[in-house]
Amino acid sequence: MITPLKMKENRVWRLYYGGKLIDEMRKSGNGEDANFPEDWLASVVVADNPDRADKPEKEGLSKIETEDSSELYLKDLIDSDPETYLGKEHIEKFGVNFGVLTKFLDSAERLPIQVHPTKDAAKRLFNSDYGKTESWYILNSRVIDGEEPYILLGFKKPVTAEKWKELFDKQDIAEMQEYMHKIVVKPGDVFLITGGTPHAIGSGCMLLEVQEPTDYTISVEKCDMRGTLMPDHLCHMGLGFEKMFECFTYEALSIDELMSRYYLKANVLEESGKAKKESLITYDDTACFALNRMTVEGEYERKTAGRACCLAVARGSGKFVCGEKEIEIKAGDCLFEPAKTDSYLVKANDGDILEILECMPPKIN
Repeated sequence: MITPLKMKENRVWRLYYGGKLIDEMRKSGNGEDANFPEDWLASVVVADNPDRADKPEKEGLSKIETEDSSELYLKDLIDSDPETYLGKEHIEKFGVNFGVLTKFLDSAERLPIQVHPTKDAAKRLFNSDYGKTESWYILNSRVIDGEEPYILLGFKKPVTAEKWKELFDKQDIAEMQEYMHKIVVKPGDVFLITGGTPHAIGSGCMLLEVQEPTDYTISVEKCDMRGTLMPDHLCHMGLGFEKMFECFTYEALSIDELMSRYYLKANVLEESGKAKKESLITYDDTACFALNRMTVEGEYERKTAGRACCLAVARGSGKFVCGEKEIEIKAGDCLFEPAKTDSYLVKANDGDILEILECMPPKIN
């Protein structure tokens, strides 16, 4: 019987501080903010941290929990039998690539104002089949230094590439923020951020991020939040300080237009007893990925769809019953579900409610 594969924790170094709420969710770690504010879930993507002196060779790649504690990377397992793990149709369209990257992310400070390329820009500038359209599902939040959790998203007033570069050259971060919408967020909010859209996650946000499988991040801030000058590569990703501005889409939107385009609402797909499955992001919203939420009190029959996916446990505890095998799960766990996984039973522990997020790869048809 083919079953979901439980992943090991996979914290990744980033420029900014955070991670405390990830530790609290998992009831592990030291519960302090540091430079490991993200956990990459069922990841086959290597982190782009070339200027970090002590960077592990395969930082970002997920490892599978094994019975004998041996080291086994998910990417190597997929490469050994692509059809079982990804499915024939997926491989025919996307090759041997999972096609999606999912993260737990917790920010103790504002991230740099940044942008990711569209597919077209990624092809032209990075020779990549994937850009970096992404999404944020707010899981938890905290007030830091009296500031409610927030995000910066999109231009709210007209700006040209020349003006944006001028602000960059002056490093006038305050005025850059004045050009962008500032939105207070709460748990349950879902945002879709298409490639080309400027954005920044503010302090106090813990979220699940689902994105295209790249680490292309163009930053318009040359220093981290503590004023330390960062290597040039972490701004322009090798493009240089002129060409990087080709990654932005210079479009101003009103707050109503912005929320209509980027803020998504849940829709019920299925209800069975005390279990419910909802869509948070559909392939109509973006062909890059989809995101569903399963809420289980009691038990729920998980009928697999013949596609690989990443399962992130956001709340509660319980187990997957796969024939004679049982897989214990709790908040903060991640599992990779192979395309040929057999259907199984999801059981919440007595008095508990499981929330499991189903992160799907790109649309096939």
